[in-house]
Amino acid sequence: MKDNPTVLFLSHGGGPLPLLGDKRHMEMVECLKGISSTIVRPSAILVVSAHWEAELATITSGQNPSLIYDYYGFPIESYSIDYPCPGEPALAFEVYRALKQAGIEARLDEQRGFDHGLFVPLKIMYPDADIPCVQLSLINNLDPSKHIAVGQALQSMSYKNLLVIGSGFSFHNLKAFFSSETSETKAMNESFEDWLIETCTALYDREKDRANRLIQWEGAPSARYCHPREEHLLPLHICYGITQTACSSHFELRILNRKSSMYLWSPPYE
Repeated sequence: MKDNPTVLFLSHGGGPLPLLGDKRHMEMVECLKGISSTIVRPSAILVVSAHWEAELATITSGQNPSLIYDYYGFPIESYSIDYPCPGEPALAFEVYRALKQAGIEARLDEQRGFDHGLFVPLKIMYPDADIPCVQLSLINNLDPSKHIAVGQALQSMSYKNLLVIGSGFSFHNLKAFFSSETSETKAMNESFEDWLIETCTALYDREKDRANRLIQWEGAPSARYCHPREEHLLPLHICYGITQTACSSHFELRILNRKSSMYLWSPPYE
C-alpha cells in the first residue's frame, strides 16, 4: 500500500519576524508548534516556498544546503539564524522522477540553499534541525493549473512518512501590512479568507469544482487586494494537487494584524 504524505499549507509570516519575538506572530508560532506536536514526526520534509521561482520546476539536491537570508532591513541577528538541517538527495531524485514521468520539465540543483520560506517555519516546528529537507521551486509563469499539475505528479512518489509543506501566506499584500486596518480593508481581507476556507474545507459533489475554484481564484472576493501577486498562494495549489480533496483540518489566525489561515491534509485523505 502506497504511503501518502502529510500535507500542510502554512502562512509563514513576515521574513524572520516569527523568530524574533514579534507579537504580531504569536498566534502563528503557537499554531505551528501545535501542528508539529500532533502530526506524525516525518522522516523527511519537502517544502514548496513562495520565495523561489524558476523557469523549470527545480529541486535542491545538495547534501548540506546553506541558508539564503532573502529578506532586507531586519535586525542584524536575523542574518545569523542557524538551521543546519541536512538535505536529502534521494528524496530530491524522487521528486525529479515524479515530475519528469508526468511530462513536467524539471531539474536538480546541488548548489542552491534553503530560503526563509523553509527555515523560518521549520525552526518553529522542528527546532533541532535533524529532519532532512528538500525544497521545490514554483514555476515562474505562476499558472495555477500548472501548479496543481505539479502536485498531481507528486502523487506517484514513494517515500515513507513524508511531510510536504506549501510555505506561503493566505494573505500577502505588503502595502496593507504597513498600513492601518480600516473597516473596508478588514472586510476585504475577511471576504477572501472566507472564500478560501470554504474552497479548502467544503465537501463538493464533484471534486473538480474545488479545483476550478482554485484555478479561477482571481474571481474570489477581493482576490487581487489580498494577493497583488500570487506567488504566496500557489504553494496551496501544489498541496491540493497532491491531495485532491478537502483538508482534514484548517486553522484561522491573525498574522501581522491580518486574518490568515493554514490547511492540513492528514493521510489517508479519503
